Amino acid sequence: MQRGLPMQPTVVLLKEGTDTSQGKPQLLSNISACLAVAETLSTTLGPRGMDKLIVNERGEAQITNDGATILKLLDIVHPAARTLVDIARAQDAEVGDGTTTVVLLAAQMLKEVRGYIEEGVSPHIIMKGFRKAAELAIEHIKSIQITVERSNPEQFRSLLLKCASTSMSSKLIHSEKPFFSKMVVDAVQCLDPEDLNENLIGVKKIPGGGMQDSLLVNGVAFKKTFTYAGAEQQPKSFRDPLILSLNVELELKAEKDNAEVRVEHVSDYQAIVDAEWQIIYRKLEAIEKTGAKVVLSKLPIGDLATQWFADRDIFCAGRVPADDLTRVVQAVGGSIQSTCSDIKREHLGTCGSFEEKQIGGERYNFFTECSKAKTCTLILRGGAEQFIEEVERSLHDAIMVVKRAVKNGDIVAGGGAIELDLSSRIRKHALSIPGKLQLVMIAFAKALEVIPRQICDNAGLDSTDILNKLRMKHAAGEKWFGVDVDGPDGIRNNLDAFVWEPSLVKVNAINSATEAACLILSVDETVRAPQSEAQNPGPKAPPGTAQRALRGGGRGMPRR
Repeated sequence: MQRGLPMQPTVVLLKEGTDTSQGKPQLLSNISACLAVAETLSTTLGPRGMDKLIVNERGEAQITNDGATILKLLDIVHPAARTLVDIARAQDAEVGDGTTTVVLLAAQMLKEVRGYIEEGVSPHIIMKGFRKAAELAIEHIKSIQITVERSNPEQFRSLLLKCASTSMSSKLIHSEKPFFSKMVVDAVQCLDPEDLNENLIGVKKIPGGGMQDSLLVNGVAFKKTFTYAGAEQQPKSFRDPLILSLNVELELKAEKDNAEVRVEHVSDYQAIVDAEWQIIYRKLEAIEKTGAKVVLSKLPIGDLATQWFADRDIFCAGRVPADDLTRVVQAVGGSIQSTCSDIKREHLGTCGSFEEKQIGGERYNFFTECSKAKTCTLILRGGAEQFIEEVERSLHDAIMVVKRAVKNGDIVAGGGAIELDLSSRIRKHALSIPGKLQLVMIAFAKALEVIPRQICDNAGLDSTDILNKLRMKHAAGEKWFGVDVDGPDGIRNNLDAFVWEPSLVKVNAINSATEAACLILSVDETVRAPQSEAQNPGPKAPPGTAQRALRGGGRGMPRR
């Protein structure tokens, strides 16, 4: 009788309940997840893109067509599809625009090679082809981009206006493009050209009025802070005032906490009260001696100090938000002081005009005609709260695009023109390569056509017909021809039509999309750890808490 083979022991590698899926089905499942994300975003692309209304778990509604914002609000849980969220976020942080483009490109690349994966082509060959094609595309962009001379300020400003206008053409505010383009370019040109820190452009949203009531303040404006009764007696406008910025509390502090004072006589108690008053009066007198007419503080300014300043014709505002105070200092000069003693003239700032004005239902403090102004404030008006928020997002994208164009004055034509030119160039190059790489590069070239095709679909045009016309133009060497959603032909020379975009937006989008596609293709196994039974147990208590509570040493228990 033959002896049975020894039984193999079961090897348990992973915790019970761990979900693993691997191989080709896993890769195809990841590609399908990415295509589902792209499908959600595809209708928002281009000048005729639709908006999405997203309601969160708290019932708050947001209307937007900004790719990065939609992906952030959707709360995607699929691990592979999260990669697309990350590239959209990176594109938004780096360039500010092109977030929908980058997601559509990455998803379309995966869609084009899905058939090859099913037929058993190695993902590494596909990744190699994609990287080679992306290199070629970026080289080609750099060889045909147009550099605008900065020596002519008028011409350069006109370039910035065109770039801002192109960025806004797909947004909710496209009907007011000339008005907002001028506002965005003026705002970016206010900044320090070396630094171009967009955080110094303050944005204040005031519901009510129309879009045309929005304005750009060359200086700083912030909402009137909480004030005490005496504030109404203070002057509300100055010419050339000295401005003092503090991080000091100007309030009577009664020592209630952790303080014990034993007094024998009533006069002793009175001396303590007098000392508290003397401390605050000393601070106020030190501030008055500096000659400042406008006093701002991050911390509260109490009723006593408010009335004291009102009696001396000094304007004061306490609890000023930290970013607003930082922008005031950037605009008027000086520095934020943490003490009231030893304040010298160089610590104070000044501006040509200070005024408190009513805008809509709010009162705002305006600092204008600032000599050192490297900052400005956009005041946005509009009907609904969600509408103003979408205007802010649209202006943020335009500001980022203009900022990139200022740093790097190279542009290409938008509206799908550059993508079609790259597509025809890569297709031509692919035909000179033998083997499977040729197929992969042709797939990459085909994927680039998703941008003009989607712009046509969203505008209700016949995309097949228009793409055939464009391919014919590009084959004849007309490299700047792109989609025209308004004209009768559906195509035009987008460079002449001033549909301009910084080339950096396109370079970044192609790089990011290729990297994301390669990353998803390189994953062939997903291991998902089992969910914890206890849902979010919360932070642990520090060691020894339980014993102290049992001993009665916790707060609230009387000591014996």
